[in-house]
Formats: sequence, C-alpha cells, structure tokens
Amino acid sequence: MSYAAFRSIGSYIPDEVRGNDWFVERMDTSDEWITKRTGISERRIAAKDQNTSDLGYEAAKIAIQRANIQTSDIDLIVCATISPDYYCMPSTACLIAEKLGIKDVMALDISAACTGFVYSLSVAKAFIESGMKKNVLIIGAEKLSSIVDYTDRTTCMLFGDGAGAAIISSTQNKDEAIIDVQCSADGSLKDLLLTPGVTSDEAMYMQMKGNETFKIAVRTLTSDVQKIMEKNNYKNEDIDLFIPHQANYRIIKAVGDALKFKDEQKVLTVHKYGNTSSASIPMAMNECYEDGRLKAGDTMLLDAFGGGLTWGSALVKFSPNNN
Repeated sequence: MSYAAFRSIGSYIPDEVRGNDWFVERMDTSDEWITKRTGISERRIAAKDQNTSDLGYEAAKIAIQRANIQTSDIDLIVCATISPDYYCMPSTACLIAEKLGIKDVMALDISAACTGFVYSLSVAKAFIESGMKKNVLIIGAEKLSSIVDYTDRTTCMLFGDGAGAAIISSTQNKDEAIIDVQCSADGSLKDLLLTPGVTSDEAMYMQMKGNETFKIAVRTLTSDVQKIMEKNNYKNEDIDLFIPHQANYRIIKAVGDALKFKDEQKVLTVHKYGNTSSASIPMAMNECYEDGRLKAGDTMLLDAFGGGLTWGSALVKFSPNNN
C-alpha cells in the first residue's frame, strides 16, 4: 500500500516590513492597542510587481530542492489561496506550474481561506494513497495586501503577505506516513468572514465580524484538535510541535491553554508576519525547520480555521527524503 509522506518544507517572505507605526500614522490607533488586541508587531508586504504566483513559485523552488526531486517528478500541483493573480481563471497553480517549467501536469487551486494548506494536505494524501499520484507539490500563497481595505480598522492591521510550500510523496514505509487529516466546513456561517464578489456592489475587500469569529474559532479549533487526537490515540506528550494557523495571538493562546500544550510545543510567528491565511502554517513550519526546531521524525499537529467557514487539523510526521 502507498502512504503519503511529508518530505520537505519551504517558504518565501517578502522584503517590506510594515510595522504598527504605519497604521498609527494613518488612522486612530496605537501600537499598544494593536499589539494587545492581535499580538502583531509586523507583517510583510509584497512589492507592487509581485503577484501571489510569484510568492508561491519562490517557496515551491525551495521545497522541491529540499525534497531532492526534480520538477519532472511532480505529478500534481495544488495551490491554496484567497488572493489569486486572476479572478476565477487561470488558477494560481497553473501560473506557478508555468514558472516552474512544468507542463502536462494537473494543477488546481483550493479556496478554503485560512484552512487552505490543511485542505491541500488532505487532497495530496488522498491522491497518493489512491495510487494516482506520487509527488504532490502543495502551496499556500497569499498577497492579502491586494484585498485589504486600508481604511477598515477591523481588518487591515491583521493581514500580511507570504507563501509556503511542501512536497508530499509516496512511500511504502508506514512509519514515514502522514498520520491523519480531517477537514470540515459550515456554509451557514459564511457572513462572519467574506470577500464580496460578482453579486455585490461592494469593493472586493475582506470583511470580518471579529468578535463572533473569535469565539467560534477558539471553540472549533479546540474541539477539532481533541477529536483528531482521540481518534488516533495521541496524547499531548506525543506532539513535538503544535503549529496552529497564525491568525491572532489571543486565539492561539486561548486554544493552546485549553489544550494544555507546553510553551516549547507551541509555534508562534503571528507577531512577525501577521495573518497570512493559507500561507501561515507552512511559513511557521519552515521557520521551525530553518531554526533546527523541526527535525526528521518529529510529529506535528496542525490546526486551522478560516472563512467559509472552514476548519481542519492534521497529525503529520516530518519525513525528509535523505536519499
């Protein structure tokens, strides 16, 4: 039987650092207020001539190189994004494939907001375990600065740009395999977090009902982790790194405290990058890898919640390909 192994991680972080002072100069707020409410001090902003596909391409190159494979080995590309280069088509995955020089390979986008990377992981796992694909490139890439209303105090301070990518490959060794991925959605809560589209006269900027979203996020994320841990007979001490979606420090802290994870297990990058939606988990994971905190054989617990509403969790062994 074929299993899906998480072989590599890579990310791309834009050069521009936008600190809280940028917002203080433009609206009625303060560094203290932003930090207290969100835990965010800085976020990265892509250049005007950089598109989401450019960010994803840079992250993908690193992930491919670290997986010790060639672009010709990739037989599926999945890109999670809510800030695509084009409206509806062509997909950002197709554009990244072109930049990588990959042709005649299936490429598709996933729209699951902040849960996009976990959804992509689930798709990759299913394709590999079915025997249909052998090496899947998954990407979470966002240029959220392109869909943020910088006069809306409830959203504009939260979001940043960036990308993360991973290679998921077929293995016969069950000990290397991704343990489990579970994803869910509830469209009845669509109005809490959305971007207006063709049926609306409003500008296509993100809108969020912050207080309601916060409460549901904490409850849902906590419950989802408990379910996947119980299902797979995992306990807290079995987890090396808990990598939640980096939305807001208060959410991360509330969920981490409720689940009773130790500080050394929690991964926190929201203070440096803000909320990068589908890119936040792979960006945080890549930072752990580059810092030496993520090592071969480690077990990661991923947890995300986003517009849709969508949510998902994953138990993942890090199994780099050292061949």
